[in-house]
Amino acid sequence: MLVIEGLTKRYATGDLALDDVSLTVPKGQVMALIGPSGAGKSTLIRCVNRLVEPTAGTIRLGETVLTALGDRALRRARRRMGMIFQEYALVERLSVMENVLSGRLGYVGFWRSWFRRFPLADIEEAFRLLARVGLDHMVDKRADALSGGQRQRVGIVRALMQDPELLLVDEPTASLDPKTSRQIMRLIIELAKERGLAAIINIHDVALAQQFAERIVGLHAGRIVFDGPASDLTPEVLTTIYGEEDWSATIRKAEDDDEDEPPAVEAARIAAAD
Repeated sequence: MLVIEGLTKRYATGDLALDDVSLTVPKGQVMALIGPSGAGKSTLIRCVNRLVEPTAGTIRLGETVLTALGDRALRRARRRMGMIFQEYALVERLSVMENVLSGRLGYVGFWRSWFRRFPLADIEEAFRLLARVGLDHMVDKRADALSGGQRQRVGIVRALMQDPELLLVDEPTASLDPKTSRQIMRLIIELAKERGLAAIINIHDVALAQQFAERIVGLHAGRIVFDGPASDLTPEVLTTIYGEEDWSATIRKAEDDDEDEPPAVEAARIAAAD
């Protein structure tokens, strides 16, 4: 369980990015974080793993107070938090398998990782997860030869290789077309549920958030202005989060012609299409 209490972030410029944010994300819950640009969504995610240092407040993952950790303990704690990035953050010249196994760098020694001597159990798990997302036939392909959807799936597998308790997902669909965006969102939700992971997904696409997330938190000017189920995301709520606009079309759930397709079949078809 992730517990955030009184989280505040003020930058050196004086800008207040987060203002007394408190929320709890229990194990197995997927939460979508929405709000306008500059609302503090990415800052919140980066405060959790302390890529950005909070100004005030407490963040706990399980029994560990993340905001109280020194450098060495923080490095160990970050193994419990898988991060999925908007721009994938892959090493372009490395293969799919090498990028995936980089998710184990926090667990193996420097020299073993340098010579790519990973334990057999790690390699077997990498193959299993790549098969799960439909990329087992691309293990030797370089990352720079992949499509956007394939790169994001490699990033998802790399995060899961950490065996995390929490997924932090920053705009996973921003660079993808609408159909691939739905496929990636569905995959993240399914994998989080399969593993009982808490997850926070920072996302701009309100329709995707409503379609896939069970809980939505809306930020405005660094403060939580909505926290509830996707079914409660009304035009009035969106006006509170984003400002006055005609939201009737925005909150309509997108059609998804793949919705009833079994995950394994879907993954194989997606990989073939890419």
